[in-house]
Amino acid sequence: MREFLTSRRARISPEQAGLPVAGQRRVPGLRRSEVAALAGMSVEYYAKLERGSLAGASAGVLDAVARALQLDDAERAHLLHLAHEADGSTAILRRARHPKHASIHPSLQWTLDAITSAPAIVGNNRMDLLAANQLGRAMYCDVYADPASQPNFARFAFLDSAAHRFYPDWELAANMTVANLRTAAGKDPHDKGLHDLVGELSTRSDEFRRRWGAHNVRTHGTGVKQFHHHIVGDLTLAYESMDLRADPHLTMTVYSAEPGSSSEDALRLLASWAASQEAAGSTTKLSAE
Repeated sequence: MREFLTSRRARISPEQAGLPVAGQRRVPGLRRSEVAALAGMSVEYYAKLERGSLAGASAGVLDAVARALQLDDAERAHLLHLAHEADGSTAILRRARHPKHASIHPSLQWTLDAITSAPAIVGNNRMDLLAANQLGRAMYCDVYADPASQPNFARFAFLDSAAHRFYPDWELAANMTVANLRTAAGKDPHDKGLHDLVGELSTRSDEFRRRWGAHNVRTHGTGVKQFHHHIVGDLTLAYESMDLRADPHLTMTVYSAEPGSSSEDALRLLASWAASQEAAGSTTKLSAE
């Protein structure tokens, strides 16, 4: 909480907050006293919140802080998750959560396989790629390149050189990846697997470590992404991500191309290539190429 609020406070200038600027400022962004004034509370109380002492903080107080810091929807949700974890109100829900297995129900794989004209995948909050349909496996064959390890989008983005080719705007993809992990950490800070992943990436990647320290978060629901596949070239795909009711920690993402676009043609070509690889019994070759 302290690092998140401090990072949000540092990014807002007095001018952006509608405050007068007087004298030399030693640090960027707003002072604690200015955030407190904007939120309508004492500086002592705001300082207590920023230190992480959130026991008893009402929704109205948290909303006032969110308004003062000009938080977007994803950042507001992150603030509430951190507050609930800090006061222990999610402990019962956390004990009731489903175990985080590295596999899915067979019926979910059947559902994925029934989607034949669009890439469809299932992942968890740690960005493990747990399952995909045929077109999804073909699209993400670079992520599946090492059959001995669990495919993971964060490891791929920061530890695999192929990611810089696969994501034409690698900087954007890297920022989104870390923001997704930071959001997941706010929802479940007790996830040991996520702790281990963040520790591994922080040790092995300066690019990851720098972004992790920025405390940016995001909501991963819908949008458009750019890819460059080594078989079919450039792809511009819309995506829809849906949380699964039976497994709340899992998300299904389905990609689609604009009808009549070159990306739609490229998806058809990719589907043909994937079918020929699978028909020839070349699953290993598909993962390695």
